[in-house]
Amino acid sequence: MRSVKLILAAVLAVGLLAAGQEITWMSTQFVPIEEAEWVRNTLLPPFTQQTGIEVNFLGSEYAAFVDRLMAEHEAGQGTIDVICGLHGDFSSVLPTLADVSHLLPTIPGTLPPAMVELAQMGGIQAYIPLMQATYLMVINKAALDYLPEGVDIWALTYDDLLAWARNIYEATGEKKLGIPAGPGSLLHRFIHGYLYPSFTGYQVLAFDSGAAVRMWEFMQELWGYVNEAAPTWDAMDTPLLTGEVLIAWDHTARLKGAIVERPDDFIAIPSPAGPMGRGFITVLAGLGIPKTSPNPEAAAELIRYLTSPEAQVAILEGVGFFPVVEEAAGAVPPGALQILAAGVSAQAGSPDAIVSFIPGGISDEYKKIYRDTFTKFVIRGEPVDTEFLRQQATRLRELYLEAGAPYPAPDG
Repeated sequence: MRSVKLILAAVLAVGLLAAGQEITWMSTQFVPIEEAEWVRNTLLPPFTQQTGIEVNFLGSEYAAFVDRLMAEHEAGQGTIDVICGLHGDFSSVLPTLADVSHLLPTIPGTLPPAMVELAQMGGIQAYIPLMQATYLMVINKAALDYLPEGVDIWALTYDDLLAWARNIYEATGEKKLGIPAGPGSLLHRFIHGYLYPSFTGYQVLAFDSGAAVRMWEFMQELWGYVNEAAPTWDAMDTPLLTGEVLIAWDHTARLKGAIVERPDDFIAIPSPAGPMGRGFITVLAGLGIPKTSPNPEAAAELIRYLTSPEAQVAILEGVGFFPVVEEAAGAVPPGALQILAAGVSAQAGSPDAIVSFIPGGISDEYKKIYRDTFTKFVIRGEPVDTEFLRQQATRLRELYLEAGAPYPAPDG
C-alpha cells in the first residue's frame, strides 16, 4: 500500500490523470543491444517509479523508423508516442511531427538557444534537444602561464590562440599547439565544421570566398606554432600525456584518455571563435512527438524526465553522449567526464555559437577536398591559390548536386 501511495502522489504531483499508463518510445539511438538494455533497465525505471508510466522502448534502424512513422501518419492513427533521433532523422519525417514548442518552458533545465533554433523545422519546433557529441579543446594547465593578458579561455578567439601559441614558443622554443593531421585523424572535421563556419559563416557556400582566402592565410601563420609531428598524429590524447603539446583540438573521445589518466592536469574549453562566430560541430539527437501519438501528455512527461539534469548525467555515464542541459554539467561526478562535460556545455551555450552538422547524403570525396586544400596551403605552406580554391569549390558543389543532398548547417 505504501508503494502505491507513493506512486499516486508522484502522479498527482506531475498532473497526470492516473498511474498504470504505457507508452511506446521509438528511437534510432541506443539501438545496440547493450545500450537498449541499459535504457530499459537503468534509465527508464526511475521515470516509471515517479510517474507510474511504463515505457516500451523500441530501438529502430533509420529506414524502419521513417517507414513506420510515415505509415502511421498516412493511416491517421498511431502506436508510437514519442520518438528519438538525430537531427537529420527528423527532417525526413517532418510531416508526421507535432509542434513541441509548448514544452520548451517546462523543460527542467536550460537548453542552448542555438540548439533550440536548429530544432525548428518547417515552421514548428520539431524536436527538443536531448544529447550531443562534439569536438573541442583540451588545455594542459601549464599552458595557462603563457596565456596572453586579458584573454578569457572560455571565450577564446583564433587570434587569441595564435598569440597564446606564439607566447609559448617564444618562452620555451617549443611548438606546443596540437591539431591532429595524420591519415586517420579527424582533420577534415576541424576544417569544414570549425574553420570554415568561424571565418566564412558557411561550410560550403563560401568555400572559395575572400573570407576563405584570409582564413587560409591565417592558418598558415598559426601552423608555424603547431608541433611538427602533427601530420603523424591521428588523436591528441597521447601527445597531451607526453607533454608534446599543451593545447590540443580533437573529438572528445580522442581527448578523453588524457583526462582520465591525469584529471588534475587538464581542462576542456570551447573551440575558438573567428570573425563570424564560434563554429563547432554537434552530433545532436532530440525527442519529438508524432501527430498520431496515442498519449502526447505522457510523451511530454517522458521528454521532461529525459531532459532533467539527473537523466542527462545518467545518459553521459551510461552511453557517453554529453548533456545539452546546462545545469547537467555541474551535476556530473568529479573526474574526467565532469571536465569534458563542462567544456561541452560551455561550447554549446556560447552566445556566438555557429552550430555545424556533419555532411550527409554525399560521397566521402568531400573529406578529400577539405584535406587536400589544407595540405596544400597549410602543411606544405604553398601560396593561397584562388584558382585552386575555385576548382575545389566547384567539385564540392558538384558532389551535392549529384547526390541531390542539401548543404549542411550552417549553410541551409
